[in-house]
Amino acid sequence: MENILVAGANGTTGKKIVNLLNESQYFNPIAMVRKEAQVAYFKAKNIETVIADLEQDVSVAFNNTIDKVVFAAGSGGKKVVEVDQEGAKRLIDASNKNKVKKFVMLSSMGADHPEQAEQLQAYLKAKHNADEYLKSSGLNYSIVRPGSLTNGELTNKIELETKLNKSGEISRNDVAQTLVSTLNDDIANKTTFEILQGDTLIADALNTLSPINA
Repeated sequence: MENILVAGANGTTGKKIVNLLNESQYFNPIAMVRKEAQVAYFKAKNIETVIADLEQDVSVAFNNTIDKVVFAAGSGGKKVVEVDQEGAKRLIDASNKNKVKKFVMLSSMGADHPEQAEQLQAYLKAKHNADEYLKSSGLNYSIVRPGSLTNGELTNKIELETKLNKSGEISRNDVAQTLVSTLNDDIANKTTFEILQGDTLIADALNTLSPINA
């Protein structure tokens, strides 16, 4: 089984990702949390944790072998440069140093052109900078850009394009499932794509992606 480090594991979407990985026969989740108090939730499920702060040195998160990384952390708009941008860069650098096989970035629709956004421009700029840093890092990556997140049920269906040219919503459950599916070796390598709720099974939608797409 591959060890998957999940940054932002204590977040709403992060917990869903970790739980999906924990149910998988292929992946072993390692929940990266910022505080000791956040460990108990995962310990109760026998899920391995590591305490590391994205605003500081994150090398401790790689003390054990890490095969792949999911970046699902977010500052909630409070520290977009420190966490969403620079924190992502720190984790990308550490992933490179430790020869991680794939880095899956939870980004956001609108991060390709943050200057065009009417809202959340600072957040989208930070996500844009993190995405571009990942693309130029030399790592294998997938950058996933969902629309507005909801707390809806898992449908296991999405609409996916490299650029959808429209706005919309998608449930955190479907985003989490997409991110976990993207961890597979032959899916969405060096690819950036957008997702919304839709009618195509996640696996089928991901299979439409070409191997390399900027």
